[in-house]
Amino acid sequence: MKKLDKFILKSFIGPFIAILRVVVFILMMQFLWLYIDELVGKGLSFKVILEFLGWGSATLLPLSLPLATLLASMMTLGTLGENNELLAIKAAGISLTRVLTPLCIVSFAISVGAFFISNDLIPVAYNKIYTLRDDIGRTKEEIKIPTGSFYNGIDGYILRVDERDDKTGMMHGVMVYNHTGNKGNTSITLADSALMKMSKDKDYLSFVLYNGSNYEETNTKKYRDTTLQLQKIDFQKQEMIIPLKNYAFEKSDSVRYDDEVNSMNLKQLYHGQDSIGRLDSTARASNVVSIMNNRILRYSNQLDTAQVKPESRGNFENEELNQWKNLDQEIAALEKAKSNAEELQMTLMNYSRDRFHYTFTLRRIDIGILKKFALSIACFIFFFIGAPLGALIRKGGLGTPAIISVLFFVLYWVVDISGTKLARDGAVDPFTGVFISSYVLFPLGMFLSWKAINDSSIFSMDSFKSGFRKIKTKVMGFFKKTRIVYMGTPEFAVAPLDELIRNGFDVVGVVTVADKASGRGLKVNESAVKKYAVEHGIPVLQPVSLKDPEFLDALKAWKPDLFVVVAFRMLPKVVWEIPKLGTFNLHAALLPQYRGAAPINWAVINGEKATGVTTFMIDDGMDTGNIMMREQCLIGPDETVGEVHDKLMEMGSALVVQTVEAILENNVEMRVQKSFIQGSEVLKPAPKITRELCHIDWNGRTKHIYNLIRGLSPYPAAFTELVKDDKVQQLKIYKSTKVEGQQLKQMLAECGKESAMAGEILSDGKNFLAFATADGAINVTELQVSGKKRMPVKDFLLGFREPQTWATTKGTSSNITGHHA
Repeated sequence: MKKLDKFILKSFIGPFIAILRVVVFILMMQFLWLYIDELVGKGLSFKVILEFLGWGSATLLPLSLPLATLLASMMTLGTLGENNELLAIKAAGISLTRVLTPLCIVSFAISVGAFFISNDLIPVAYNKIYTLRDDIGRTKEEIKIPTGSFYNGIDGYILRVDERDDKTGMMHGVMVYNHTGNKGNTSITLADSALMKMSKDKDYLSFVLYNGSNYEETNTKKYRDTTLQLQKIDFQKQEMIIPLKNYAFEKSDSVRYDDEVNSMNLKQLYHGQDSIGRLDSTARASNVVSIMNNRILRYSNQLDTAQVKPESRGNFENEELNQWKNLDQEIAALEKAKSNAEELQMTLMNYSRDRFHYTFTLRRIDIGILKKFALSIACFIFFFIGAPLGALIRKGGLGTPAIISVLFFVLYWVVDISGTKLARDGAVDPFTGVFISSYVLFPLGMFLSWKAINDSSIFSMDSFKSGFRKIKTKVMGFFKKTRIVYMGTPEFAVAPLDELIRNGFDVVGVVTVADKASGRGLKVNESAVKKYAVEHGIPVLQPVSLKDPEFLDALKAWKPDLFVVVAFRMLPKVVWEIPKLGTFNLHAALLPQYRGAAPINWAVINGEKATGVTTFMIDDGMDTGNIMMREQCLIGPDETVGEVHDKLMEMGSALVVQTVEAILENNVEMRVQKSFIQGSEVLKPAPKITRELCHIDWNGRTKHIYNLIRGLSPYPAAFTELVKDDKVQQLKIYKSTKVEGQQLKQMLAECGKESAMAGEILSDGKNFLAFATADGAINVTELQVSGKKRMPVKDFLLGFREPQTWATTKGTSSNITGHHA
């Protein structure tokens, strides 16, 4: 055994023994208070009382052992944490699991010991204490004759004393009624004074009476003589002997309660289970036979498959069945059926009452058997609650950690008592009733152990406050919901709006752009947000000018509490200052980077590996307000802006809901955007996408052009212009691959070239179409010719002859991006 193990075991065993003694003593006081009335006033010797309390303390071990295990393990780990010893152990590279290993072994040993205590010691203790209680109960209280009232505490006698001298013990004004032999009030002794003395063995009481008289009537009547004879005898001193019984404690030589469930070990319980189970089975079989032979079941033989031939089974056809000649005959049949059913019900109830003793005793035996194992399991589970709790709280002693531990024990105790009672009453099966407390505590122990091993906090005040604010918001929202106005236009803004609606927020109106006519037929197009709002019956405003007085009046008429803006126009102050809770915007980038109209496109065009979504409060600037929440999103090396758009749309929807909840809970931490700038980080803008940006300049580097194509796909799409003679053909590129190094040499060889100028077309006319760049080539895989549909490059080459004879015009994208060769 290593020194660490010895140190940990020494830290545990000492407190365990001490706490076990304290717990037993405390519970013993409660036990004593419970039976104090049975012990006091009977003249019991100290030895008898001590024996009674000793066996009583043994019956308390099922409560004491789990509680001692819980407190000792909590105090051991808590003390180690409080003294920084646990920290030093972890710093040495020793995990908490390794620290708990020796304690687990000791806890297992305690659990095994608890089983033997439950099986061998506790049954004997219950047997002894039941016998002692019976012996003590038969012992009568000591004789204490009060003054001024009649005392009937002695069998066959009634006594009265007017006064008593406490110093000498002399009683004055004594009356003694002798009721032995059922004489009634026919024998009475009056004395001026008397002394009382009880024998050493408490088998008789001696009264020495002074200066008194004896009065006695015969109280007998004859057929002819109905007179009563009265005898009076005066005395100066008279001694009266009154025999006593059961005034001295007599201990039984043998125990008499070994047939009680609590007084049996497993072997005896299994024997009783088998014996009573056979009696119950026999009684049940007899009841079944009686019911089958009962006259009420007139078709019993027809229903008995053992007596009916196979070919006749299931043939219950009877043309006269349920057919009556008149209403009176039908009523009589129904009344008879009702009477038979009630009679059968009463018979079954009688059988159930007859077997109740068997079933109740069997349930108690089953509970007794399972309780033997439940104690061991409880000790082991409480170790996995106490030890992690001490490691997490890092406080030893009998302070707050002990109170928390006792609360866990009280939970176990209440659940265990309730489950046992339900099992005893037959409401649940014995296994569930006995082990329901283990069902409750085992997951709790595993959770605390997992928390302790991972060194994570079990209780956070911030989490508590946040939870309280959420509850408060829910309650307040039940009476008065926050009125939200949503502002947005494109498809990206639809998902956050839908998320707000699905989470039960009160969106009272939507603001979006005015409808516009576009296309060859000048068809009026509605924004995606408007279409969603109309489908869900949400009022819509479509102002041409955000400063229009009529629009402002209509907006204020909604009585908004909060504005949520996603992919909309820049709001003037007269709009965003309307709601009392403010106006926040969802921006598809990690601000302060990429402020502007096209943050997703520019993040991909610039080859960023990560972007994200940000919610911030709107102010006078362009995307410059204080930041509330941000969430990062990784960009794959080959992802297009469309794919990133969809990821950010889903992520942004959840962030909008979180931000609204935080605002309503008043749990928002505002941070200025400058605080997110690291060192000499350069801020990159995200201006509108223009035609000049989309026109590819093949003089750029391969990776820049590849990122440009990804950052503009699928909309508005990067393009190049092909020219031949007087023909100009615009080619939109949606998907491509980079061609560099050995792959470029192979492509040039297939085209019969050693090198190529930037913008030169490389193609075999069937399988690939590429454009040379300053340091490689871009191989187009999916494209669209103006006036045609989007298609794979192979389909395009089927109708595009001699592509290498075409040239490209000079692009302008490098002038916008600044990415030159």
